[in-house]
Amino acid sequence: MSDRIQKIVTRLPDLKSVTQVWDMAERRLDQGDAAFVADLGMALADRYGSSAAQVWQYRSVFDRVLRLLTTTAGQEHVEQALRLVAAASPGNRKLVRYAASLLADGQTAKDLAVAFVGGSSRAAASEELRACLVHELVLRGMTIAESPAIEAWATSPHWRHHPLAWLPLELSVIEEAPPLPSYSVGGASYPMPYGPQDGPGVALGSDTPLPQVTETTTEEFSEAATAAVANWAEESNGRSETGTYELAEPVEAEILPRLMTALGLECLSGVGPRKRFALSACRPEHAWRMLFAAASTGGAYNNGVYGAYGRLAAWRSLTALSGLSMTAPVGEVEQNIQECDWYSFGAATKWFECVAWDIGLMSVAPGARRIAVLAATDTD
Repeated sequence: MSDRIQKIVTRLPDLKSVTQVWDMAERRLDQGDAAFVADLGMALADRYGSSAAQVWQYRSVFDRVLRLLTTTAGQEHVEQALRLVAAASPGNRKLVRYAASLLADGQTAKDLAVAFVGGSSRAAASEELRACLVHELVLRGMTIAESPAIEAWATSPHWRHHPLAWLPLELSVIEEAPPLPSYSVGGASYPMPYGPQDGPGVALGSDTPLPQVTETTTEEFSEAATAAVANWAEESNGRSETGTYELAEPVEAEILPRLMTALGLECLSGVGPRKRFALSACRPEHAWRMLFAAASTGGAYNNGVYGAYGRLAAWRSLTALSGLSMTAPVGEVEQNIQECDWYSFGAATKWFECVAWDIGLMSVAPGARRIAVLAATDTD
């Protein structure tokens, strides 16, 4: 460890501002000394990274160093970023997922191929980082076959039991234009394809009798259906509600709003003439985008599970809502999802926070005798 790095590590907790450390790291990178930047991050992680209560100065400087290496294009920067992540992430799966997202956004597939060849200690990458990188790249439209090193790893049988191995190595039809973050050294931006339901309220009055309904919600279904929004409840202020229902006879689209308000859902409690309820048909692509954004970028007070696991969580939720499980092949699951009718909904009830993080999804299975519902909300 250089004397300069040692001084920074020692004095870090006493700093009132870390901008000078940021600027120094950026200058060293501009001078071609990416190894110094990685060494600084590794020294800081070794000293402060395992602390149960990490000092804010460490979190700020480490994130800046990681972003400098991952968002500055070039294989040398990739190699040094891999060194840093390998040293700082033993057991830290969230850091690995975050780093994979940063690398996939900031680097070319050609330069990232070094993460998949092994051998060099400078280019060492864990299997978890490689798995996340593969699907972060797929989400960004990369054709895996265009990189022999990445394709050789991604198609090898040794990781077939990894959770991400179920996902296809190319975007499916329902995954068109995934909402992805855009990173810079100083921050990130990303779209939010959900929120309070827009559009006019739907009429609830009708003389058409409702079909007999039997609730069939199971714990297994609820766990799978909420996979995409679980991080809202676990790490923020979110909550969710799910339900599956079998109908004695097929339901007509025009009575769906009234049927939904008769299911006893807490999220729709009190809906009536004075409380607006909106329901609109949507494509499965729209449902997937909402679920992917919720999983990958998180709610009001967290950052989600990032792209690779966000993709998996969105598939898991959508698969459960469509009536299948992910024990089925992905092609069968996708076909089943496309055969369902999908609706988004929202209501001006006390349950929905109506801030920026609201999801209401309902699926109607082929034959219109099974419906499934997922509602989620979060607030700052």
